[in-house]
Amino acid sequence: MKIVIVGVGNVGRELVKQLSRENHDIVIVDTNVKLVEDVVNAYDVMGITGNGVSLDTMNETGIHNADLLVACTQYDEMNMLCCLVAKKLGAKETIARVKNREYSELFKSRELGITMLVNPDYESALEISRLLRYPSAVKIEPFAEGKVDIIEYKITQDSPLYNIALKDLSSVIKNKILICAVERDGEVYIPRGDFILNDGDIIFVTASKLGMHQFFRDMGKAQTARKVMIIGGSRIASYLAQELAKVDVSVKIIEKSEEKCAFLTETLDKAKVVNGDGTDRDLLIEEGLLDCDALIVLTNQDEQNIIISMYASAMKVKVITKIDNGSYYSLLENSGIDSVVATKATTANEIIKLARGLANSMDSAVNKLYRIVDGKAEVLEFKVTQAFKGIAIPLSVLKLKKNTIIAGIIRKGKLITPSGSDALEVGDLVLIVTLNSNYDELNDILE
Repeated sequence: MKIVIVGVGNVGRELVKQLSRENHDIVIVDTNVKLVEDVVNAYDVMGITGNGVSLDTMNETGIHNADLLVACTQYDEMNMLCCLVAKKLGAKETIARVKNREYSELFKSRELGITMLVNPDYESALEISRLLRYPSAVKIEPFAEGKVDIIEYKITQDSPLYNIALKDLSSVIKNKILICAVERDGEVYIPRGDFILNDGDIIFVTASKLGMHQFFRDMGKAQTARKVMIIGGSRIASYLAQELAKVDVSVKIIEKSEEKCAFLTETLDKAKVVNGDGTDRDLLIEEGLLDCDALIVLTNQDEQNIIISMYASAMKVKVITKIDNGSYYSLLENSGIDSVVATKATTANEIIKLARGLANSMDSAVNKLYRIVDGKAEVLEFKVTQAFKGIAIPLSVLKLKKNTIIAGIIRKGKLITPSGSDALEVGDLVLIVTLNSNYDELNDILE
């Protein structure tokens, strides 16, 4: 698939990093010569220095043959105009990164020439709201149109799963779950029944919605967040407060700017807005930090977010923090901060989902592909067709390639957590977790 990416800042570079692994023909465009040179030197892509709304620049990219154009500069208007120009010149599909919600409403119709608008702040708010459903989860990724989640959960010495072999899970977990992958010391394993869970392991779990709630209940972590505090009155905070209001979660926002406080008070019916400094520890305690189920830290300064988050973590409060600088991630691994949301990475992931969907319609059977642990493992979603050679064969007999597991079967909208007696049927959606790559269709999982 030919993809043109306009704007190679943090989001654009993340797109190039992930999509270049999938053998796409990628052309990047940016006005910054140094950025273009750096990306071209790091990845197998073609680079053009120029303006993405220039006809000459667009023609130089070969836009008339492009399957997809992604406009992800920092300017909404430029991104939308770039998409309109590209569509006029022959690009099949276009995606624009747009922060202004009014633009999202205006251009939500594909007839105006933009296939999809991605609002980074709204996507980040949705990710945080998912994490608040299971406050002890590290990360949650929905599959099968939201019918099943894969969650990341960290094992500690006080966890009921500590020092438990996977074959003995039923002695601890009442409902059926599947641990489809384990990260240990930066390495990923597709575990067998004799795999023993250890302190610090991050497990990847699939289960039905009911099964997931039961899993966290068995872990002693059943409580869904009902009362949260947000530091920073950003767009993300506004979107998040609106999402949480739908499920009756109590929200308090602390914001330093009087002007922002006035805006939030006017636009948010249910959230309580406090004008104050989120770095003031006495203020946080006074406003009920210790009584909250979770603290969400969303200021525009990464360093400030980290300081506030580490203080709250030391007070044993569940913390979700926004960090945009990727170089900080490794520093936070053992900091006590529960979950980190990266707005730019979230935006890139949403765009990549559509790109993979387009590739699927062209030359691949993958409905969805999600990489975990810095790309060391993949979670793929396939639809079972008559072409699959393993139809009706019990999974205990089916010979899969090494380091590959069937993590879930969605049949008629319901999740089946696989056991050896289950078998795949035509029409099923199936989740595959693997350490291998380049699985383009379901038969690729077979030996």
